[in-house]
Order: sequence, then C-alpha cells, then structure tokens
Amino acid sequence: MIRCIAVDDEPLALGLIEEYIDRMPGLTLMATFTDSRQVPGFMREHGADIVFLDVEMPGISGIELARTLEGQCAVILTTAYPQYALDGFELNVTDYLLKPIPFDRFERAVQKALAERRLAANSQHIPQGGANESESQQSQTATHYIFVKTDQRIKKIELDTIYYIEGMKDYISIYTEQERVVTLQLMRKMEAHLPADRFMRVHRSYIVALPKITQIERNRIWIGEHVIPIGETYREAFFKKNLKHRI
Repeated sequence: MIRCIAVDDEPLALGLIEEYIDRMPGLTLMATFTDSRQVPGFMREHGADIVFLDVEMPGISGIELARTLEGQCAVILTTAYPQYALDGFELNVTDYLLKPIPFDRFERAVQKALAERRLAANSQHIPQGGANESESQQSQTATHYIFVKTDQRIKKIELDTIYYIEGMKDYISIYTEQERVVTLQLMRKMEAHLPADRFMRVHRSYIVALPKITQIERNRIWIGEHVIPIGETYREAFFKKNLKHRI
C-alpha cells in the first residue's frame, strides 16, 4: 500500500486529490493538511511515500517544503500557476500538475512516482541490471521526447537523437546527435522516464540508446566511436536482452 498525504490550503483541491487517490488501487490517503507547517512533524513521526503539495501555501511555501522533503518521498507539486514549473525542475520533484488536474494526468504522475520507487528498491535489494523489464515498460508513458532543465531553461530533447547518458554525481550529460546537454538530475530518475524498450542502464554511470549500438565486444559497447563500459551487475541483463536478436 502506497501511503500518501495531500497539502493544500483550498478544501476543494484537497477533496479532488482525495477522490483521485480513492480511485487508484494501492494508494491510501493518510492525512490532508491546509497548514504546511504541520507537515514536517507528521513526516518525522509517520513518513509517507507520495506527497501532493500545493506551491502557494501560507507559512511555509510548497517550494520551501519540497526542499526539506527531498530524498524522503516522492513530491508531486500542484498549482494553478505554470511559472512554477522551473522551480519544480530545479528541485527534481517527481512531477508538476497544473490545476485543474485531469484524472489521467494525475494517474501518470503517480505512475512516475511508483517507477522511481521500484528503481530505488531494485538498486538496494537486487543486482541493478536485473530489474523487472516488463514493470519498467508498463510504468512509463509512451513519448518521443523529454524535457530537461539546463542553464535556467527547459530544453526539449527528442529521444531518437540520444546516443547515451553519462552520470556525474548529481549531474548527468546527455549526448545527442547534435550536442551534449548537462542537467542537474539523478541517473535513477532519468532512467525512470525513458522507455525500457529503447534505453538501458549498462553501468552505474551510463544509460545507452539500444538502437544506436553499433558493436559489442566483451564488456564494452560501441556507439559510433564512443566506447561505453558494461558494469558487472548489469552484464547478465544486458546480454539476455540484446543477444536474443543474434543470428
């Protein structure tokens, strides 16, 4: 059961979140808050898996509260003001929902949170290359592009142009046909947003675009002239997935 809380100073908005949570199997609403100052104490005592958080709150703003919650749970921002989207990218929140929130959009945000939760659990309890592929595919929304924040801008990147992604602590570099894009992001979070039939984690520091692979030799992958190492914990899953096409 995925434990949720909702924070909003508008009772109607809280009622809608409560209704949506009730419609989704596996979610339970632990508490609602109209005063954001009550949330830190509740989290210390009870914790939660997903927090639905309004941006404009009296006392502690949603942006300030999201900073304190980073790493404790998935945070999904809700607001009527699209200008806060950039703050959401800056904070690496799971998703950003613009009011009025349609149910299908709410459902996709929850699926993103669940995908991140599964990836975190897999990285702690099983070899990272052995994650359940069908679960990963089901959790991702079919899309042809992603948006990333770079240099105070939100940049659209077509998935078909990506060669590979390299992790560098809290930053990642996305190598495309045209350029290298650097963004503040975690590898596991980026992995959760990429379609598993086209992208695969092959090393703690690398995700590769499978259609761009030109050669495989032992523990190395060639993408054009770029050489990517295959990590030991990812090796079995990588070859199991890709050598089925061998003739």
